[in-house]
Parts: sequence; structure tokens; C-alpha cells
Amino acid sequence: MGHLDHATFGWLTPVLSYAMACTGAALGLRCTVRALDATGRSRRNWLLTAASAIGTGIWTMHFVAMLGFGVTGTDIRYNVPLTILSLIIAMAVVGVGVFAVGYGRDRTRSLLIGGLTTGVGVASMHYMGMAALRLHGRVMYDPLLVALSVVIAVVAATAALWAALNIHAPAAVAVASLVMGAAVSSMHYTGMFAVRVEVAPSASALPGATAMQFIFPLAVGLGSYLFITSAFVALSPTAGERAAYASAERLTEPDERAVDVAPPGYHPEPAVADSAGGAASYAYPVGPVDGGRART
Repeated sequence: MGHLDHATFGWLTPVLSYAMACTGAALGLRCTVRALDATGRSRRNWLLTAASAIGTGIWTMHFVAMLGFGVTGTDIRYNVPLTILSLIIAMAVVGVGVFAVGYGRDRTRSLLIGGLTTGVGVASMHYMGMAALRLHGRVMYDPLLVALSVVIAVVAATAALWAALNIHAPAAVAVASLVMGAAVSSMHYTGMFAVRVEVAPSASALPGATAMQFIFPLAVGLGSYLFITSAFVALSPTAGERAAYASAERLTEPDERAVDVAPPGYHPEPAVADSAGGAASYAYPVGPVDGGRART
């Protein structure tokens, strides 16, 4: 059996992968909250953004953590098509979950379906990514730890979707994203502890790309997408804020019907005081206007 090292760079990859998971979870939760307050095309767009954010965050978390994975006695390469397929699976299956929550009429049923679908999708992404692994030897798994990792993924996904349905305060969403990030990281490392590698030393070249050739640039690009999209969502006004702005504008608009505007070139002329001895009122001469003068 080859010795497995899950942190060849020390705490750098675990901490950075956790940050990616939290960022994706926070962005996905905020987008789902926005979607539930929207209708029509706007709801669909927010849900698509939520699915891409959560899927991208989970995928980036997995492969940033894999940058620190090493096996004594063999090099490691990654099959590029399978690695990209794992990203597509992550976003597609998470999308099914968030759309189930976003459009479901029965919230409890939608939550259970969405949580199960999203959790299985997260686990599928993880093990598809592991299937992309190329090394000199044979990869085996502990079935009990694999099953536990899938359960953790389903529970984490269900908890995240529940938070999206019930938590709207930004501070509460931040706490929920930290919990979600911890759950996703736990699922990943549980699945990694299930791995056993039987090394078969060989001098032949391994197919595929190294982590630094392919995984690192892609992870950096997707991480940048998460941070830029997070800034966009943070600066985009919510439905409540837009309604408040519209209400404030209506209150500050002058009522033109209530304004009495004198004709150009006229000055009010005093009228005869009323019979009760009140103050004299003013009246404007009546007549057609021509160049600022009245014609009588």
C-alpha cells in the first residue's frame, strides 16, 4: 500500500479549499434568497447563478484540496475530459436541486428532493474527480467511509437549501455558509480517507495533466469568478431595496397639478376687498397672451 498524504503543502490547501467552499455556499445562498423574492425570468437567472456558484465552489474546493494530495512511490496525473465532466455534473445536479426549491409548491417536499439531489450530485462530482486520477497502481475504497461521505453530502446540501428558504439576514447567511463550507470539506476528506492505493512502480509515463498544469489554472479562474460574482451580488439591490427606492421617489416627486403658475409677463393685480373687510386678494387679468402682454 502506498502512503497517502492529504496535505503535502501543510495547512495551505485545506484552509484555501475551505475558503472556496464557504464562498460558493454564501454566494449560492444569497442568490437563492434573491430568487425566492423574484418572479419570471429574474427568478430563473438568480437560480442559475446560485447553481453555478454552489457547483463551482464545491468543485474548486475539491481540486484545491487535491493539489495537496500525494502518494508515495508514484506520480499523479488527471484525465482532462473527466475532470471537466465532474465540474459540469456539479453545476447541473446542484441546479436541479435549487430549481426544485425555487419552483416547488410544497416546500418540505421540495427541500427533501432538492437536498437529496444536490447531495448525490456533490458526491458524484467528488468520485468522478477521483476517477480522473491517474497513477501507477490501483485505487480502492472503504465502502463504509464512502457511504458516510454520501450521507454527509446529502445532509449538508439539505441544510444549505433549508437555510436558503428560512434565513434571509446577511449575518445569518454568513454563518450558514461557514457551516456549509465545513460540511462540504468534511465530506471531501471523509471520501479521501476512504481511499486506499496499491502502488505498482513503473517507469512508463502517465497520461493526463499534472495538477499544476491543469487543475491550478482552472481553480484560480473559477475562484476569480466566485469573487467577482460575489461583488456583483453584494452591490445589486434586493427587491425590498428597489421597492423602497421607488416609494421614496414617488414621495419626492412634485405634484404639478397643485402648482398655480402665472402666465408669462404678468403680475397679480389687487382685486376689490371682500365685503367682510378681509384682505384684498389678487387676480390675474384674463385675455389672450401675445409676447407677454394682454390684449383686451
